[in-house]
Amino acid sequence: MKAPITASFAIAFAPIVCSGAGTSSLDRLVAEALSRNPEIRVYTAEIAAARGERRRAGEWQNPEASTETGAKIVRDYHDNTLGDGIMWTLGATQTFEYPGRVTLRKAISNHQVALAELGLEGFRTALAARVRAAAFRAALGKTKAGAADEIAKRLDDLATVLSQRPTAGVAQQADVRIIEANAIVLKRRPLEAQREMQTAIYELNQLRGARVDSPLAIPPLDLTLRPLPPVTTLLFRARDHNYDVRTRVLELEQQGYKVRLALNERWPAVRVGPVAHNERADTNEYLFGISASLPLPLWNTNAGKIESEKARAIKVEAELATLIRDVERKVADAEFVYRSRREEADDLQKSVLPQMREAAETGDRNYRDGAIPVSTYTELQKQYLDSIDAFTAAQAAGIEARQQLEQLTAMRLDSERQYRSANAGGGGIGTLRHLADRNSDGRTSGLTGNAFADEVRFVASHAPV
Repeated sequence: MKAPITASFAIAFAPIVCSGAGTSSLDRLVAEALSRNPEIRVYTAEIAAARGERRRAGEWQNPEASTETGAKIVRDYHDNTLGDGIMWTLGATQTFEYPGRVTLRKAISNHQVALAELGLEGFRTALAARVRAAAFRAALGKTKAGAADEIAKRLDDLATVLSQRPTAGVAQQADVRIIEANAIVLKRRPLEAQREMQTAIYELNQLRGARVDSPLAIPPLDLTLRPLPPVTTLLFRARDHNYDVRTRVLELEQQGYKVRLALNERWPAVRVGPVAHNERADTNEYLFGISASLPLPLWNTNAGKIESEKARAIKVEAELATLIRDVERKVADAEFVYRSRREEADDLQKSVLPQMREAAETGDRNYRDGAIPVSTYTELQKQYLDSIDAFTAAQAAGIEARQQLEQLTAMRLDSERQYRSANAGGGGIGTLRHLADRNSDGRTSGLTGNAFADEVRFVASHAPV
């Protein structure tokens, strides 16, 4: 029985010692999901719609043409008709916005495009993390299924051997029944592990845009829980690169421009254009000139909209501060879970699992020699399987916490080289260099950190009037 136990232990740890070939296979799954996932079209459509709005924001209003026609009758004071004829007026006007208004609308539209592009980027990152997590869960399920199936098969084989021996009494028959019953109970574990693996495969198929029942071979993966950067580094990275934070930052910038636009809209647009007039009665008169019209800002100074936009700016600023605290809490919590689970998995791998393997081997030999009862033998086998379950559960929890950290920090953490290269681009609290503001002329303004809140207050008090 020694050989099957050793094989079971090797199955449990096979994915841990894989080479880098599994990484390339995992990257291929991620690339396939990014190219075929149907949900990406939603975000690309949002980008196209935002670009259309940006184009519309910079368009001039169409000129307006007007005409008037009628009859003219000229009479003297004695009601004698001196002449009659027709009269007509032709005019055209073009609307000219107050200076700076179109620029502000373009800036708002540019931020809307940036928000849509950021949404696509965040979805792609989240999709890649989900694919990797599902692949890891499938690999863990495969590991658990292999180990549980090996132990159940060992009990089946032992029960078969004992049942073929001549009956030596009631005790031997009871031992056979106990082993058979334990084998039946343990057979549920491979089925549960296979269900976990199959559920992960179904999710992978849907994420990569394939049929849910499409066959998929899980590549060998490196399930090692590597050490993470310090929690302070993760917090800095999350503040700068978290997609929800970056979205709120863009919304805060955009709201600042909306406040300025509301202040700008206190002043009306002007309509200017040529006009021609002709009257034919007793004389034939032609008039040519320029017309201009504008509403007088006497009763409506856009105070309601200004107040609303300023209130929304305060709301977005408060939501950003709250979101940053929530992200920091989630990062710290996920880092603690990952670190504790990693330590648990290391302890199990280094001490508990080797001890339980040795105990299972010794128990098998001693049971065959008649030194221990069947209850001790079966309990050793179950405890060995329980220790493998505890190890894979710790790995699964660590992988889940790592996936959450990857989404919170927008950084891959499943290999040391990748998170070091990603972290090299970080710039500390509030840097956000990659989210530089795109103005209407295409340049970047580079508002960072707390400057976003200052910008909202600045635009409320220094907007063009």
